[in-house]
Amino acid sequence: MKKTVPMVIAGTSLAVVLAGGHLLWTALRVGTGYAAKVTCSMALNSAQDPSAIVHDYIERELAPLGALLDVEVTDQGAQANALGLVHARAVYRSGAGCTLLPDAGATAQSLPPPIELPRRKLDVAAAWPQGEGGVTTPPSSRIVAAIDEAFREVDPPDSGRIRQTKAVLIAHDGQLIAERYAKGYGPFTSMLSWSMAKSVLAALYGVAIGDGRFQLRQTAPVPEWAAPGDPRHAITIDQLLRMSSGLRFDETYGAINDVSRMLFTMPDTGAFAASFDLAAPPDTRWSYSSGTANILARVLHDSFGGDLGALVRYADERLFDPVGMTSAFFEADASGTPIASSFVFMTARDWARFGELHRLDGTWNGKRILPEGWVSYVTSPTPAASQGSYGAHWWLNRGEPSDPSRRPWPTLPPDAYSARGHSGQYVLVVPSEKLVIVRLGLSFPDDGDEGTVQMAAAVIAALH
Repeated sequence: MKKTVPMVIAGTSLAVVLAGGHLLWTALRVGTGYAAKVTCSMALNSAQDPSAIVHDYIERELAPLGALLDVEVTDQGAQANALGLVHARAVYRSGAGCTLLPDAGATAQSLPPPIELPRRKLDVAAAWPQGEGGVTTPPSSRIVAAIDEAFREVDPPDSGRIRQTKAVLIAHDGQLIAERYAKGYGPFTSMLSWSMAKSVLAALYGVAIGDGRFQLRQTAPVPEWAAPGDPRHAITIDQLLRMSSGLRFDETYGAINDVSRMLFTMPDTGAFAASFDLAAPPDTRWSYSSGTANILARVLHDSFGGDLGALVRYADERLFDPVGMTSAFFEADASGTPIASSFVFMTARDWARFGELHRLDGTWNGKRILPEGWVSYVTSPTPAASQGSYGAHWWLNRGEPSDPSRRPWPTLPPDAYSARGHSGQYVLVVPSEKLVIVRLGLSFPDDGDEGTVQMAAAVIAALH
């Protein structure tokens, strides 16, 4: 017995050390993957200075790991390493943006070929949204003050809290009434979506369902769930869009959680998300999940025979081009599946067009782009979501059914809804006010204190 106890202690200690080493290794892989991918995307899609991206954003997002990273960017992509031990590489291809290569042996040649689309150019003299003309009439002093506040850093520089607002656009009744950009950004800068990508995916699903490619309440054709006896077999596309599938997935942002590992260590984001089992029966629990968005993206990709080029052309011909969103594109993972949870790029003016399309109930220039009733569907509350706060890949402000005053944004009308993303990305639509507001930034921490809701309330007050 006296010999057994030290052996047990030694074995336990070794297990703890090995587990700790595995967690550290995973954290380093996530950190280097994040640094390579996000720096590549923001430097080569958005034409931002790589050193500024790393210093002003990446290091904050990855603290305390950020100080250990070394990131290099060329016109072919970005590479990051931590302590000279863990490496990650993202490659840039024109028309496809940046793709992370999580596997050490992967090369750019192993990726699906890039797609070059003949994107049309909008008339720079014509007024937005039909053209690329800017604001023609100066906004009122009250709206200017609201935008000033949105750009103001409200905390001391050493507090660790920053807004870093990069763009604000305000459209009222179909006219661009205010537009401002931070230094280094402008009307033709492609801007990162983070989770606003989910709302773009929902719109693309609306088009695909309207075209008869899917039915909203059909079971999702996911290979991992194909067996009739699989508990996940009955999950529907509707339940995935509403985040009520019941799938287990950890969306708590951190170095080793599910969403971080999916985005920054996995070659096939949809397959990774589809591998999780059920945590609850479908439709009994609402749980926000980037994994379900990437499952839906893989289903859509599979419906085109795994041909990324065919899917990209479809998205452009049926959604982006008809609305004049000529800068819009998804970045894909190494399998060719669009990362629809997080990586759509387009200009701020195109993000505003996306909001305007929904304000107009899915029509554009009198032509129906989204099926009739689709906007109503995506903006109807998911029953299990508290405060009527979530529809189908859109955030809502409906309030509790028994008490509509208990809503996420009490200072805004209950019909307000938003595409939202990490770091304070917003496309906010308020149909009752004929209003679309776009706010894009690199805010930290990601706790909603970037001032967008306050700005929207001030703008609404100024318009009355």
